[in-house]
Amino acid sequence: MSTYTRINLVARPAPGAITPDLFDVVSSDIPSPGPGEILIKQTHMSLDPAMIGWMSPDPESYIPPVGLGEVMRASGVGTVVESNHADFAVGDAVRGMTGWTEYLVSNGEGFNKLPPGLDPETVLAVFALPGMTATQGLYGFGDPKSGETIVVSGAAGSVGSIVGQLAKADGLRVIGVAGDDEKCQWICDELGFDGAINYKSDDIAAKLAQLTPDGVDIYFENTGGAIQHHVFHRMNAHGRIVVCGMIADYGSADPAAGPNWIPLIKKRITVRGFAMPDHFGDAPALLEKLTPYVLGGKVKFRTHTLEGLESAIEGLNLFFTGGNRGKLIVKL
Repeated sequence: MSTYTRINLVARPAPGAITPDLFDVVSSDIPSPGPGEILIKQTHMSLDPAMIGWMSPDPESYIPPVGLGEVMRASGVGTVVESNHADFAVGDAVRGMTGWTEYLVSNGEGFNKLPPGLDPETVLAVFALPGMTATQGLYGFGDPKSGETIVVSGAAGSVGSIVGQLAKADGLRVIGVAGDDEKCQWICDELGFDGAINYKSDDIAAKLAQLTPDGVDIYFENTGGAIQHHVFHRMNAHGRIVVCGMIADYGSADPAAGPNWIPLIKKRITVRGFAMPDHFGDAPALLEKLTPYVLGGKVKFRTHTLEGLESAIEGLNLFFTGGNRGKLIVKL
């Protein structure tokens, strides 16, 4: 019988880095689906910053942590290779929560067939978690209006890049924050952002003042870090801060303190944190909102592809270093 590889989480990460000893790479016989089940061969797997939180033992997180000894959680795209399920046929391309594994058996719950003509990279980079997160955060909580100014941290990332492009398409002034000059150039020259800040080398306060002469109406927060305080102090009255991610603090033993709350009162600022599991039921409406922008050529993306399942282990560290160039995908 043929075998396959899966990767189980066996230890919790210490602050700072993801190391191979946190995982157990297991080889097993490929399973067979039972009645009402399908066997999926995963072809492309998404790597997301949220995975670092999923590995944590935090009991107050928005989603239960991955259990020790369990297959590491992930979403992905695959092909049905055996089916005992009336709704799925051999050869169907599907997406859903696959995990770090080459093969998996499922009863079909949570898996959807891919529309014809969509390649796996487009699905994972736009129509899966990144696109739905961007759409929910911007339109569900940001309340964007033409003529306003939005600042997006993590602007070259999978979520931030889509947020900025949607806002630009709706007539906002869009300023992105990224970690190197190449990313800043990409979001301006390729994605159409109005300006960019390299938080590692620019004078953040001076550059932000230059690029946001009328202040900031919306701040879409993906990273945390020093930029948070600078943007906070440039928020306009009735501004909205949408908190999607805090990658700068995910691996920190001592997370940075947030800004003082007095300006929240004086400027009547709204701060809203969110996590997509609360909104998975809204997925059809979110995709309906997003799709016209994509089909109209208003949303571009790029992918950073890693080869082989085990590349996911070191690949997670790219979120800490900023070494990824686009949506991180593992090709199996």
